[in-house]
Amino acid sequence: MRRAPMNVTMLNEQPSLLKSAALLPPRLSLGATMIQHGVAKLKKDSLEQNAGMFEQLGIKPGKPWVLATGITELVAGVSSILGIATRFTALSVIVTQAVAIAKVHAKNGFDATKGGYEFNVALIAIALGTLMRGPGRLSLHSALERRVKRKELRHFRLLPRQRRGSMLLDALG
Repeated sequence: MRRAPMNVTMLNEQPSLLKSAALLPPRLSLGATMIQHGVAKLKKDSLEQNAGMFEQLGIKPGKPWVLATGITELVAGVSSILGIATRFTALSVIVTQAVAIAKVHAKNGFDATKGGYEFNVALIAIALGTLMRGPGRLSLHSALERRVKRKELRHFRLLPRQRRGSMLLDALG
């Protein structure tokens, strides 16, 4: 009796679960970082201090801009961790970090230990990866997308009205 050759999957063949798992560390680290930044800005004492700093940088009125930035960072972090609307939040991270570089860090050069923009560039790079690739299979987005597509298949109707839900999910990533 002849045995069939063992089917061995090599890492370089990149099974889809491995690809999705590879998206988790950057998504989770970006999310945790953005949550920490957002919460820090929204604390009462910090809000006033940051409002003064924003106004010194020419971002006026400071308090509403600090609130908007803090909420944006907090929502982007939660979204990144959950893996929902990640493309939209990746854009928000890119914008907030670009403003931080332009207004605060550029004059200090690249080195983060000297107040430079090294860390901001790393956050932008992670956000760009998320923007281009989406959240992956291990995400709330993917779970919702599977549910929408199952519902479409169950009804055997792929009318444009029904496709809008999954197209919107695809766009949000």
